[in-house]
Amino acid sequence: MLFNTYDPWKFAFSKSSESIDDVEEEAWGIIGVPFDSTTSYHSGARLGPIVVREASYGFEMFNIDFNTNLDTDFYDFGDSNVIPGNCVATVDLVKSNVAELMSHKIKPILIGGEHSVSIGAVEALKNRYSNLTVVHLDAHRDLADTFMGERYSHATVMRRIHDLKVEELIQIGIRSSSSEEEAFANESPNIKTFRSNEVKNHIDNILYYLSQIETPIYLSIDMDVLDPIFAPSVGNPTPLGITIQDIQDIMECLAAKNIVGMDVVETATDRLGDITAVAASKLVYDFLTLM
Repeated sequence: MLFNTYDPWKFAFSKSSESIDDVEEEAWGIIGVPFDSTTSYHSGARLGPIVVREASYGFEMFNIDFNTNLDTDFYDFGDSNVIPGNCVATVDLVKSNVAELMSHKIKPILIGGEHSVSIGAVEALKNRYSNLTVVHLDAHRDLADTFMGERYSHATVMRRIHDLKVEELIQIGIRSSSSEEEAFANESPNIKTFRSNEVKNHIDNILYYLSQIETPIYLSIDMDVLDPIFAPSVGNPTPLGITIQDIQDIMECLAAKNIVGMDVVETATDRLGDITAVAASKLVYDFLTLM
């Protein structure tokens, strides 16, 4: 499946290999997912993989924020095929691609694309890790059971992931939710919430909570978790968000844990050099530097 992909260009500093069989075990593998067919407000996330990759060429091999070089083994396998207008089929394609990476002991990094693409990645990982914990950074809960009559969409992604019976769903940066989603979260003992104002005022408490995780972790970052001053070009921008520094602190805490996959989604712009694309690229770059 991974060889039936197109390759706009590679993320900066990624390694190359003529065959996936030659890739080092435990390396990271980037897959773009250019899909945004369930977007309900600002479209354009299907172009996220292109602009995020392009922005990566503005960074140095040395990451001054963490005082370390980007020496992690990682490869860019191009973009997954998607089926425009068909979220379920696209999720299945993502699941297949991530499963193929895992069969070669490669850990996935998804660049979206709308948030629904995370379902496929988590489903593939859950088949390997029965006690998977999902750390979800987002302005929105994404816990609706259906949205506009659809069970699979950017607004239902975490409900579908919760349906997979993950060990715990930790939601950070939340500042927008329906009453139904709030009720579901409050009634679910394996959903933990840290609202946006808690990140601002009590980040140490959040980092301590994350430091206690003992299971494999999937990290999912919706770019709208950031305040729109840092990331305006997203599907659903929401004021009073968190900062890039906050996400760096969270990543640095989780770096000591067993992270088995991650994604950065909802960059919605067609403009090279867009501040949101640069921020998203920085987060992927920071993550790889810490691994």
